[in-house]
Amino acid sequence: MKLLVIGAGMMGSAAAFDMARSSEVESVTLADADIARAQDAVQFIAKSHGKKGAPVQPVVLDAADESSASALMRGHTGVLSAVPYFFNVGLARAAIGAGCHFADLGGNNTVVRKTLAMGAEAEKNGIGLAPDCGLSPGLASVLAGDLVRRLRTEKGPRRTAAPAKKKADKPAIDALKLYVGGLPKKPRPPFEYQLVFSVEGLINEYVEPARVLKGGKLVEIEPLTEPEEFHIRGFRPMVAFHTSGGTSTMPESFQGEVGECFEKTLRYPDHYTLIRGLHDLGFFSSEKRRLKSGEISPRELTSHLFLEKLSGEEPDVTIMRIEAHANKRVLSYTMLDEYDRRTNLTSMMRTTAWPASVVLQMMAAGAIAKRGGIRQELDVPTDLFLREMSRRGVKIRFAQTGR
Repeated sequence: MKLLVIGAGMMGSAAAFDMARSSEVESVTLADADIARAQDAVQFIAKSHGKKGAPVQPVVLDAADESSASALMRGHTGVLSAVPYFFNVGLARAAIGAGCHFADLGGNNTVVRKTLAMGAEAEKNGIGLAPDCGLSPGLASVLAGDLVRRLRTEKGPRRTAAPAKKKADKPAIDALKLYVGGLPKKPRPPFEYQLVFSVEGLINEYVEPARVLKGGKLVEIEPLTEPEEFHIRGFRPMVAFHTSGGTSTMPESFQGEVGECFEKTLRYPDHYTLIRGLHDLGFFSSEKRRLKSGEISPRELTSHLFLEKLSGEEPDVTIMRIEAHANKRVLSYTMLDEYDRRTNLTSMMRTTAWPASVVLQMMAAGAIAKRGGIRQELDVPTDLFLREMSRRGVKIRFAQTGR
């Protein structure tokens, strides 16, 4: 297979790194608007893999130019969008035109819905569209779907919606809870955080509503709300709170079967307090403000300052716990992943870009047989996916308690 990655930032570079070492991949193209950045990434990959990896070719591409993107996609089996979420609808449309399997790292609920709405056209062209293939949603979605299927098998066939005017049955699964966070191993005050992915994606998580199931109903709630204390061995207490995008399509996929479904982001307490204050003061607003020096939105300025003040090279850790509750039974997946000194890749790069790379390769190889819109929690074969992640050194532990 020949694969294309659009975006040579942290995640795009890590995805190309993974693809280049796959025995099934013939070649990789790494495209970016900044050719120097793409070339630097290619040099890093070549140095890491030596003569063992597939060749990686840097090229220039403006991700906003659908025509050029589609032309570049032709001749490739699959393409991964590793650019900010607002490019993804156009790139998905370009992939359909080029007959090229498409995956992206997600980041925005509206964009994901628009992408999946093109599923019928993609199916007609024989390709898969898989949005939201990063860490959470993405890796977390695959694991959550597996827990639901395990409990479903124990409890019998899936229940369908109740007939009109008849009281609905209690959902078979009480709750599906996802807790995910990427954190520096040695946090520095006052923010106790380090940028490990796109600043646009980070702020979007803090401003867009979160989609959840509450009492079996799909509702939207404000981000940064319902904080709770979270504990995991080896770390000091954290705060878990709602952010946008983490549940992706899970509320629709599991409505009627799961009573409560949410994803909460993990941060250290001081970070949560400061971010909540910035949010409430309007620092994430996209509304332009006129100043003596010109016009700027608070969000633009905050993005700039976050890049300036919160960037760093401190080794990171990714923490994830997925829990499915049914009566007194609890099934869970837990992952603690750290920066890899051997490859010089951050944990966030490994746990975000590599799942996306795996899903794209599974589509291209036919391991994911479905065409059209792909939902991670429903359509990705969990056993094969977990084997591939384990082979890459990402260890995920399953546990169960109760009868």
